[in-house]
Amino acid sequence: MKFLKSISISLALLVSANALAADPIETGTFNNKAIYGYDTVAYFTQNKAVKGDKKISTQWRGADWFFSSAEHKAMFVADPEKYAPQYGGYCAYAMSDGRLVGIDEDAFTILDGKLYLNYSMSVMNEWRTNTDLFIKEADAEYPKLVDL
Repeated sequence: MKFLKSISISLALLVSANALAADPIETGTFNNKAIYGYDTVAYFTQNKAVKGDKKISTQWRGADWFFSSAEHKAMFVADPEKYAPQYGGYCAYAMSDGRLVGIDEDAFTILDGKLYLNYSMSVMNEWRTNTDLFIKEADAEYPKLVDL
């Protein structure tokens, strides 16, 4: 009887561990920096990855967001949904396949006013071959994988 109870408890723990979703914003393993400390607004205003300043930051969705200027911070605070990367900053291509993968800050695409990040430049190039399909798939996967 104890054996069956022990198996039942183990099974319940296993199932509940799998039910836990990931953080909605990708921050890496050992910090809480969204986009690894890069300025999300700069992708839109400068069309490149720009390192943020730890003195110019805010919190949103449980992550720390860093900016290269007070103006960029104000723009983000006024409309974070507009500037935050899609899929919480996880790789858009991997997300289309239901995987949570980190990114290379320089591998990005702005499409229809939205920021998409990718794991690497080669992955970004592959993702760009069929963005409509990959976005549709990633849109369906993201809510299943993270704790929104």
